[in-house]
Amino acid sequence: MKEKKELLKSKILEFQQSIPLACIPRKTEIPLNSGKIISVCGVRRCGKTYVLYDTINKLIKNKRTSVKNILFLSFDDERLLFKTVEFDLILQAYNELFPEIKMKDVYIFFDEIQMADGWEPFVRRIYDSATKNIFISGSNSKLLATEIATSLRGRTLQFEIFPLDFKEYCTFRKLNTNYYLPGNKAKIINGFQQYLQKGGFPEIVLNNYRFYETTIQEYYHIMLFKDIVERYDIRNIPVLKYFISRLLANLAKPTSIHKIYNEIKSAGLKTDKNILYELADMLEAIYFTQRLPKYNKSVLKTELANEKKNYFIDNGMVNALNYSYNDDFGKLFENNVFQWLRAKMPFQRGLYFFKGKKECDFVLLDRDKPIKLIQVCWNISDNATLKREVAGLIEASEYLKCRNVFIFTPEHEEVITEGKLKIQIVAAWKEMLK
Repeated sequence: MKEKKELLKSKILEFQQSIPLACIPRKTEIPLNSGKIISVCGVRRCGKTYVLYDTINKLIKNKRTSVKNILFLSFDDERLLFKTVEFDLILQAYNELFPEIKMKDVYIFFDEIQMADGWEPFVRRIYDSATKNIFISGSNSKLLATEIATSLRGRTLQFEIFPLDFKEYCTFRKLNTNYYLPGNKAKIINGFQQYLQKGGFPEIVLNNYRFYETTIQEYYHIMLFKDIVERYDIRNIPVLKYFISRLLANLAKPTSIHKIYNEIKSAGLKTDKNILYELADMLEAIYFTQRLPKYNKSVLKTELANEKKNYFIDNGMVNALNYSYNDDFGKLFENNVFQWLRAKMPFQRGLYFFKGKKECDFVLLDRDKPIKLIQVCWNISDNATLKREVAGLIEASEYLKCRNVFIFTPEHEEVITEGKLKIQIVAAWKEMLK
């Protein structure tokens, strides 16, 4: 225990010496003095740690606290794997370093907290008896949400962080987003093409996509083995990999786990159908994939629907894991629009797809009322394609009684009228820069 306490002291001081921290601010605003435990969730490498860094910089810049009052630990460091009885060493180490500082004035930051088993009672105890200034981050939404709901209910504010959206991408690439200035529009559109193909993981964007595929593959293996295989003790890795490959092949399409189960059986692999449903939940919990339910006026039917459209966290991840999408801009485009919408709708509340005789890609709800319908179309110049997209919007609009309808395209802009319905055709990159 003495060695671990000395390691903690070293980590605390080492971090304090790095303040102010180099980081580019993201659009998510984290409250500095809410009196609640701030929980930041998101996929690995999406920038959660840097959101915490930015929060620390603001605390120091605004003179809310001093460097000595910052206690930051990352539980991704394997040397900081604690037994439950060892958590108190953290506060002991800090108090021995700074006995003159009252704990109520300390700002505590725990990064990748889900890696520490049994962390919830410790964090609750700190909150109840030591300080209200607690910030935690994690890469597993359901794990954090479950533990917060049971041990920390009423004490937290939760925020989601995603890979860069297009507006943040432009900030990171130092692109001037005033597209009215000469030359800027072409640069923005070129940037959008690159973003569409290679995604928005911050490290990769900052490195100008050097070693992009190698880096993405590294991210994938960390998520696969650290967040799924180790965390959930998965033994049948071939089935897990096959399942992911099938989800990738079905990008932006309704996906039947029952059909995948039959394929796995036909391939001679052994598994249970319920295990596949559990794997789907695990992949969604770590933000690797996200499933979009079909809209139904019955909440129960929506939740129990077997076929949900399947999307991935980042286009760069899609392209690096399945080369067939390098030329399939339509699927990448829809995945990108989904991620943009998903980031605007915390914890995916109020986002669905519509399917009747025709289909509408996205239905946005506010307080259970449909407020916007969106089709995504890569090539609207094809007349048959345009008719199909319009037909889906008309059917969805009539059924959902929503007249706020859009078609997202790469560049095309126009307003068309079908009967009494006015359809706004918009350039997606412009919408994403608003």
